[in-house]
Amino acid sequence: MKYTTLSIQTQREFPNNARTQGFGWLARAGYLTRENQLLPLGEAMQARLQTSEPSSLFHPFESLRAALSLPLHKNEHAIYFPLSTGDVEIAHCPSCRYTERLELAQFKKTALPREEEKPLEKVSTPECNTIEALANLLNIPKEKTAKALMYVRKADNKFVFIAVRGDMQLSEAKLGKLTGEVKLADAESISRSGAEAGYASPIGLKDALILVDDLIPQSQNLVAGANEKGYHLLNTNYPRDYAAEIVADLVQAKAGDACANCGNPLEVVSAIQIQNGTEIDFANLMLALAETHHDDKGLTLPLSAAPFDVYLMHVPGKTMDTKAKAEEIYNALQNTGITVLFDDRDERAGVKFNDADLIGCPLRVTVGEKGLQSGMVELKKRSSGAGKILLEQILAAKNIETLLEVNLYEQPDPKI
Repeated sequence: MKYTTLSIQTQREFPNNARTQGFGWLARAGYLTRENQLLPLGEAMQARLQTSEPSSLFHPFESLRAALSLPLHKNEHAIYFPLSTGDVEIAHCPSCRYTERLELAQFKKTALPREEEKPLEKVSTPECNTIEALANLLNIPKEKTAKALMYVRKADNKFVFIAVRGDMQLSEAKLGKLTGEVKLADAESISRSGAEAGYASPIGLKDALILVDDLIPQSQNLVAGANEKGYHLLNTNYPRDYAAEIVADLVQAKAGDACANCGNPLEVVSAIQIQNGTEIDFANLMLALAETHHDDKGLTLPLSAAPFDVYLMHVPGKTMDTKAKAEEIYNALQNTGITVLFDDRDERAGVKFNDADLIGCPLRVTVGEKGLQSGMVELKKRSSGAGKILLEQILAAKNIETLLEVNLYEQPDPKI
């Protein structure tokens, strides 16, 4: 493909809305607009990713990670790329590689030492409609309380009551997998069930679907609401004082919780999702590649991800038609299946060198008068130094591997 055909417009500065280095480089190199719209060069990159072997081999996972050199995390459903500005939070275990979206992550819970069950006792707790206020008044840790959460199931308006230990946070994602979609309960639904907002417990409720986190049955003598404003109950115990239709893991993991697989601490990482089931998010894959593969001059894309194998350019000569010779090389390489971005602009060499580095193709081939006079052109790998190659060698290349593995001659003259 020719540079002018793609209408590539590179930028000298990072866009002021670049939240990450990767996005900044993609915008500067002409893959994306500053508004994150795909440009023709970006379309070429996505087309390469969709047809290249690594992208078609997302399983086994290690093949993809090795081929693209990305620090990916995965589970059986999805693949994630850690990114500080990512829109997904994942729990990840560095030890055993367990990975899951934070709201669905499993972890090992620690029960308090077992106690003898004590009788219920109703106590006055004025102005204690939060766990923090209740724990402060009674001078107890939050883990000795039972937190109440109330919802209504959207499908049938069923009142849903959840109890979790007071030091835990409910995961609405885990709840939704068990009950279907829910919404916060309104005052009428709460009142009809016999509960009291701020002072609620599952004891004595009417027509309610009750769920308790699986740590509740392991926790004795918890303080819970008395379903009466200004009062709580000491020493509530499951199942002595109330029953539940569902006992399950309902709470959200946090950084430092013990991994459910190996017991080591979990990390919480911001990320973007690369794959969901069989669907690949190629826009996010592009961003992940740009985040990982760049230097201070531009992108350094691996062969399996670059939109073109070769960046071909010519430097105008005084006595030779270097552009015509570059056209010959372009056609020869294209005929062997090597993809080429031919910078056919009549532009200064320095501008072309800068743009070649920005765009980040694995190889740059430079056709200049001085080299041609010796029967040579310059070949440079994007991530290493340059050297000369015989013109006849490049015209005879059968595939991109031939060029990547060729032995280069002496370092080229800076004037080419």
